[in-house]
Amino acid sequence: MRNPYWQGPVTSNFDGLRFFNPGEPETDRSLRQLLRWQFGRKAVKWPRQVAVTPVMPARHVAGLRVTVVGHVTTLVQAAGLNILTDPVWSDRASPVRFAGPKRVTAPGIRFHDLPKIDAVLVSHNHYDHLDVATLKRLHQRDAPLMVTPLGNDTILRKHIPGVRVAAGDWWNRVELTPGAEVHIVPANHWSSRTGRDRRMALWGGFVLRTPAGSVYFAGDTGYGSGAAFRAIGERLGACDLGLIPIGAYDPRWFMSAQHCDPDEAVRIMLDTGARKAVGIHWGTFALTDEAREEPPQLLRKALATHGIDPGRFEVGHPGTVVDA
Repeated sequence: MRNPYWQGPVTSNFDGLRFFNPGEPETDRSLRQLLRWQFGRKAVKWPRQVAVTPVMPARHVAGLRVTVVGHVTTLVQAAGLNILTDPVWSDRASPVRFAGPKRVTAPGIRFHDLPKIDAVLVSHNHYDHLDVATLKRLHQRDAPLMVTPLGNDTILRKHIPGVRVAAGDWWNRVELTPGAEVHIVPANHWSSRTGRDRRMALWGGFVLRTPAGSVYFAGDTGYGSGAAFRAIGERLGACDLGLIPIGAYDPRWFMSAQHCDPDEAVRIMLDTGARKAVGIHWGTFALTDEAREEPPQLLRKALATHGIDPGRFEVGHPGTVVDA
């Protein structure tokens, strides 16, 4: 078998064919496990639609500001730069337009209201993160630099001729402008676009450093041993703001290795040294079995358990604006 996305030497997180999470719980699930989940599901029904009032972002921000669009999509504005995380403006998180999880919240920023985008951070190739339709629109409009872990650049180049893309392994650094840089960092997750390419492209998070402050974007991740997050804090220092997933975690026997729950999200904030955090990856697409409003409720409980001021880790609703 040949990896269609990346060919390179064996490393600490690549066995020559597939990437993996060294020293962490196994993320692969068998067909039997998938069927056990699907046929035994006790999913709570979500509302068909939740009202959203879109906001109009500034064209440029001298300081550090994050505006939540929905799911894991955010607009990060720092030191005059405009950066999107895993942009998805499509109605469905799916390879097709007629089926798959449909968004229940409209984007917190209308696409045509976006300022000129300088860079895009694409954490991995799942359809609720790497949305080709949205990335094509961004390329045609602004031709931003797309930064992504190894192998995802092959997917981007296939679908978007002429795309500007920088790909790297965990701990690699990409300069955006003098004084502003992105570090690709570990996450406990996996990847697949076709069902036959599991873990053949790398996944990860990002630390953005700018003169106005720093942002950690976790992408999708389980907590596991917590070693990855402690390493991020130790190697790159405390950040001003963490964008950390709080949803898509139930049932735990199936999801825990790949998606953290709200209590683990709080631990990620503490491990990475984020001074403030915003909860993302919840409430837009019904991907798993928990009720839509459960992640914010459990986040409040987790913060109380850890003795943390709830204002330090707020829930990201579409249109939420956070200045750090």
